[in-house]
Amino acid sequence: MKQLIYVILLSILLSTACNSSKRINIREILQDNRQTEELEAQFFDVSKENKQGVALPGLDHGLIQSPINVLTKTVANVDSRTINVRYKDEVNAITNMGHTVQLFFADGSTISAHGKTFHFKQMHFHTPSEHQLDGMTYPMEMHIVNTSEDDENGRIEYLVVSILFKMGEENKFISGFRDLIPEEIHSVHNIQSGRVRLSDLLMVARKDKSEEGLYFYKGSLTTPPYSESVNWYIDKHIYEASPEQIHTIQKIEGYNARQIQEIHERVIEGS
Repeated sequence: MKQLIYVILLSILLSTACNSSKRINIREILQDNRQTEELEAQFFDVSKENKQGVALPGLDHGLIQSPINVLTKTVANVDSRTINVRYKDEVNAITNMGHTVQLFFADGSTISAHGKTFHFKQMHFHTPSEHQLDGMTYPMEMHIVNTSEDDENGRIEYLVVSILFKMGEENKFISGFRDLIPEEIHSVHNIQSGRVRLSDLLMVARKDKSEEGLYFYKGSLTTPPYSESVNWYIDKHIYEASPEQIHTIQKIEGYNARQIQEIHERVIEGS
């Protein structure tokens, strides 16, 4: 099968999508966020006090919560999962959400998987990482969030790509937006087309085959209402960012990682 990251890279290299001149503003972003929250609230009681921590079975959720600790020796290898990506490498805005740093994609990029089409929405950070590999927590994790809304009932399904970071060399992708992060919470900075490119992050050399491919499992959002509607793909490659870059993001968002959840009967797949 074509692994997701390499399909993304191929799509970036072959993409001929035009550079949009549309500017994004805070009203558009907040409206989009509110619409998502309203759709989620139709199916989940978000009025209760939810603590960002261990999920207790039988309460407000089921048994496929996230994040998890991936035990790589127990992963089931599969070759049948097909993912098609149509991606134009354009990030057009960044916001300081207070609890995270979030970047927004221009419209037009999609991922087709599981018989559905998911639209690129945003990417944000967690410090430290939420997911673990063999019990190891990394200093930072990035989530590339894609959504698909059911036309009949309005339910939202997610496809999220997880990128783990360790401290090392300066990361060109992060350097592109580090100085653009607004100081004021909920303020937005528009980004000139081409300045921040996801390809600067993903186009790195893998040392060996063990760093190729992804882990896949069914899980949940890691923030309230913890809806169990997420297709998680965790990149096997561990990316580098400088201590200064990680500290810049951590200083803004603080500790925003949910605790590890039980796997229960789930099968973790690898490719």
